[in-house]
Amino acid sequence: MIDRPPNIEVPRKWRPSVGLIVSLVMATALALPLAGLFFFRIYENQLIHQTESELIGQSAAIAAVMRRELETRAPENIPLGAEVSAPRTDPAEPYAPILPTLDLTTDDMLGRRPEARPATALADPSFVALGARLAPDLVEIQQVTLAGFRLLDPKGVVIAGREEIGLSLAHVEEVAEALEGRVRSVMRSRISKHEPPPLYSWSRGTAVRVFTAMPIVLRGRVAGVVYASRTPSNIFKNFYDERGKVTLAGLTIASLALLIGFVFQRTITRPMRELMRRTAAIGRGDRSALRPLAHHGAMEIAQLSQSFLDMAANLQNRSDFIATFAAHVSHELKSPLTSIQGAAELLRDDLDPSAQGMSTEDRRRFLDNIISDAGRLTAVVQRLRELARAEATPTSGSTTAADAVIDLRSGFETLSIEANGDLDRAIRISAENVRIVLSHLADNAARHGATQLTIAAAVQGEDLRIAVRDDGSGVSRANREKVFDSFFTTRRDSGGTGMGLAIVRAMLRAHGGSIALAEDGEGASPGAAFVLTLPLAERDRPQS
Repeated sequence: MIDRPPNIEVPRKWRPSVGLIVSLVMATALALPLAGLFFFRIYENQLIHQTESELIGQSAAIAAVMRRELETRAPENIPLGAEVSAPRTDPAEPYAPILPTLDLTTDDMLGRRPEARPATALADPSFVALGARLAPDLVEIQQVTLAGFRLLDPKGVVIAGREEIGLSLAHVEEVAEALEGRVRSVMRSRISKHEPPPLYSWSRGTAVRVFTAMPIVLRGRVAGVVYASRTPSNIFKNFYDERGKVTLAGLTIASLALLIGFVFQRTITRPMRELMRRTAAIGRGDRSALRPLAHHGAMEIAQLSQSFLDMAANLQNRSDFIATFAAHVSHELKSPLTSIQGAAELLRDDLDPSAQGMSTEDRRRFLDNIISDAGRLTAVVQRLRELARAEATPTSGSTTAADAVIDLRSGFETLSIEANGDLDRAIRISAENVRIVLSHLADNAARHGATQLTIAAAVQGEDLRIAVRDDGSGVSRANREKVFDSFFTTRRDSGGTGMGLAIVRAMLRAHGGSIALAEDGEGASPGAAFVLTLPLAERDRPQS
């Protein structure tokens, strides 16, 4: 039974294609700027905080001015509002800042500010006079800060502001709380006289107006309210104002994404698809597919393509070698089998009583032919086994050429073996395998009439070069190109199989080495000279 390797199959499951991955990368690149718009919510909330903080600061300044005016000009019996308890202060921390509290993402959005109502009672003349004095200042402040201000008396009646003077805002939620002595900030829906740009629909902050109501405390009581409001700045307004530049930026991003896609397609997707088509064509036996790709793209694709072509070429050469080798084997076995069959049939016919008897000499001759042909078949089969073992020989182990020469001398006593050079350098091949290689060369030399064998070793780079020369009949010029072919022999009549040098070459290739017939100038005339190359063992390699 021959052990066959199991079929290697890639597990079948869904996997994204390279094109899909490239498309997702492009889509992600395009979506990143759009996804960034959602992060503007954080920035919008910061703008709300900034607006609220500015309104609180401006209101505190106006409240201080209004309180000073009341202290210096208002009579002692001026009517005041609700009593305000004095806040507890830490002597070590004299400051009591009012921090912004609005949150665009969590706080409720109140509706439009209620309209002012008629006041139930007229404002005190002192507050009316105060409002008249401060009204021009409020207008000037609004022109700079873009905030709207209204000053209210302790009953919530408007005493200063562009509109609603004399009307009451006491029913407004934030104003009512300020009249109780507490600062209150709210967000209300913004009503604009102009239609907002389409881009504003992306933002919640564009429809918001911030209102703050700060009480004015005088003598522990509420003396009025500074009611301020302003629309916060919004990033989308800038986007809309700069829509030409935003469009150009979007087109630039799209162009870059398309460029990235083109580069991916040119350098990765296209070469890989062509390589897959080549693989399928080579699998169908199309030899024309064994050529470089038209476009390799990336360096890794070029290396992968080269490795694939090298592997495919080696497999193709291996297939051709097996086909040629099978033809040679069938030819080598056919002749002796035909001879054995013919001799056996003649001997069988001689057993027929009606046939003329075969002489003893003829019977012996036919039996000798059967024995000779059977011996040749045995030799061919043995060589085939040696060749198969050489093709799959283990490549571990190391030895020296000096040890191999000692074994060679004991095995070929008829040859005078001389050795010189770097024989003590370790080579990456086992002692048994190097003995097989040199034994085949020595056997060939002896069978071609050699009496002397010279082995010279020299280090060349990371290899050991071994020259093996004999003084035999040599190799004719016509046969130099065929000496390593399987079953090529000039000693067929004397039992040669023509597989010795093929076994040597297979053995050396398995260890990363090589063998070549030396040029005419390198050999010792009239014998043959072979040059072997074997890699040195790690310990004997030259240090770079």
